[in-house]
Amino acid sequence: MDFGEPEHITMLRESIRRMLERHATREMMAKWDEEDKVPRSLMEHITALGVCGMTVPEEYGGLGRDILATMVTVEELSRRSMVIGTLYLMNSCYGSMNILASGSEAQKRALLPRLANGELLFAYGLSEPDVGSDLASVKTRAERRGDKVVVNGYKRWCSGAESADYIYALVRSGDPDARYRNLSLVLIPPTAPGVTLTHIPAMGARGLNTNDVTLDNVEVPFENVVGGEDGWNNGWSRLAGPALEVEKLEVAAMALGIAAQAVDDAWEYAQTRSQFGKRICTHQSIRHMLAEVQTKLAAARLMLYRGCWLADNGLPCSVETSMAKMYVCELGLEIVLTCQKVMGAYGYARGFDMERHVRDMLLMPIIGGSTAIQKNNIVNRMGLPRQ
Repeated sequence: MDFGEPEHITMLRESIRRMLERHATREMMAKWDEEDKVPRSLMEHITALGVCGMTVPEEYGGLGRDILATMVTVEELSRRSMVIGTLYLMNSCYGSMNILASGSEAQKRALLPRLANGELLFAYGLSEPDVGSDLASVKTRAERRGDKVVVNGYKRWCSGAESADYIYALVRSGDPDARYRNLSLVLIPPTAPGVTLTHIPAMGARGLNTNDVTLDNVEVPFENVVGGEDGWNNGWSRLAGPALEVEKLEVAAMALGIAAQAVDDAWEYAQTRSQFGKRICTHQSIRHMLAEVQTKLAAARLMLYRGCWLADNGLPCSVETSMAKMYVCELGLEIVLTCQKVMGAYGYARGFDMERHVRDMLLMPIIGGSTAIQKNNIVNRMGLPRQ
């Protein structure tokens, strides 16, 4: 059992940090957070790192699957901001992993090379105004008309849709009483006629807008149905497949990145701030808080990386990925709130990254399957009787 970090992962971390110091400094991120807009052009610098092909096999122009390296990339980008991590996810995970797992061979040939080159971004269009965790109850309708599909309905919490090339939309393509049957996944360009995006202001995740999406007689070619003919009315099996397991790791990786940066910020602050004639890092209460967050951070990292190892090796991991998502996100929130206490009023004030870490971390236990959903997944998949 080897807990050492592979050399290529260490080198990857270093290259990401160098890129961020040039193209996404703390000052730039503060400005983007204030303006609620991270430029899509930042994706060019992420692509230049060579990280967009790590979820695409070589036969489709990628580097081959490396889940640990992908999640470390998410973690490191999220140290600067979770929205930068999300920008990368929109390419390598929302796009590449879903098309690889669920797309037709024609879709793989057409889209995966472009995804591996960082050209395309996907946004999830799963939730609706009345549909959150219960995705099988979606009401957005898709009707097949010859070689076209016409979509009508509403999507909510569609983050990044304004920057995306496609909305990866879950739609009802048949009898609504069938629930898990008669669902399909459709790729909808946000610029298509009949698509209206409405920005939803939020306290965190600022810079990559989340949106309401109105779909009014939106027409797309049938070739945009994920999986082609085999995918029509068969979307649930594609949604609840291997890509969903890795999605839980994606959110955990973002949470780990936020928490790690919060710990570094609090650690440094404690050594530069003085009270009562000495640095606050010498006060036992501060030292104990910092010891706790370092320990929790180490535990969270082990939990996440174990899930990555299982996924990389093709081993069953539905329980472990749910555990990682639940534990890292909840523990990350504890870490960030403790780090905010270390910084006192400065941890609450604009001008310091800590208040943004808090705002962003509050979202982590909610997205990608809430903590309550993960708890259900864990006990159900471990066979705990329900009656």
